[in-house]
Amino acid sequence: MPTKSYKPTSPGIRTLTTLTFDEITKTEPEKSLVAPIKRTGGRNFYGRVTSRWMGGGHKRAYRVIDFKRDKRGVPARVAAIEYDPNRSGRIALLNYLDGEKRYILAPLDLKVGDTIIAGDGVDIRPGNAMPLRSIPLGTFIHNIELKVGRGGQMARSAGGYAQLMAKEGEYAQIKLPSGEVRMVWQDCYACIGQLGNIEHENVSIGKAGRSRWLGRLPRVRGVAMNPVDHPHGGGEGKSKGGNHPQSPWGVPTKGFKTRRRKETDKYIVSRRK
Repeated sequence: MPTKSYKPTSPGIRTLTTLTFDEITKTEPEKSLVAPIKRTGGRNFYGRVTSRWMGGGHKRAYRVIDFKRDKRGVPARVAAIEYDPNRSGRIALLNYLDGEKRYILAPLDLKVGDTIIAGDGVDIRPGNAMPLRSIPLGTFIHNIELKVGRGGQMARSAGGYAQLMAKEGEYAQIKLPSGEVRMVWQDCYACIGQLGNIEHENVSIGKAGRSRWLGRLPRVRGVAMNPVDHPHGGGEGKSKGGNHPQSPWGVPTKGFKTRRRKETDKYIVSRRK
């Protein structure tokens, strides 16, 4: 899907680009698959900011996505490709043969009228879901489970895909979008194909106001603050202060490892770096 640029009638419009939304076939979501979503503004239940730079933005409704793909052996017809304000990729509305409707993440080349199915031993087609042990080596996959039945957790954003590299014993080796190679149990489910909306990364926001529509507040640089607010603050003129890059609370950034889940290190075959 190509991007669209505009005649430079203002400084904000000059660099702004948007997507053409050519693949969208339905503008209103399915009412039975919509749920309310509470906006936190980055605050916890004490009312204190725990995630900075969040707030405002357009009101959204949450689309309930089937990440588990646990309706096995029942074919479904793709009824529509829709926009989802809560994620970078597109979603597809499925009408199952028994009358149930569900949303899934829409892979590349999935079109209205296509028939897809989840289960062991189904065809290798975009949108189908099956356990890793049934998927041929080298296949592009997305929405990959880490634990059986929990639902897909990896490779879920626009244009994202992982590649099945090898199978050894009870585990499959998967190369993730970050470049990391990780072992996943072969009974975990994954969906076939690369996710759609691959032009998402080429979109230029263009102006500050558009970031505010998305619920993103401005980020003030540490060197622009006072010493009381940030370790990089203060100094005469524009000064870095001579200290290593760090957060307002003194935690080093740019290369400092913060991973704590050492119990899952054994499943990582190759780090992304």
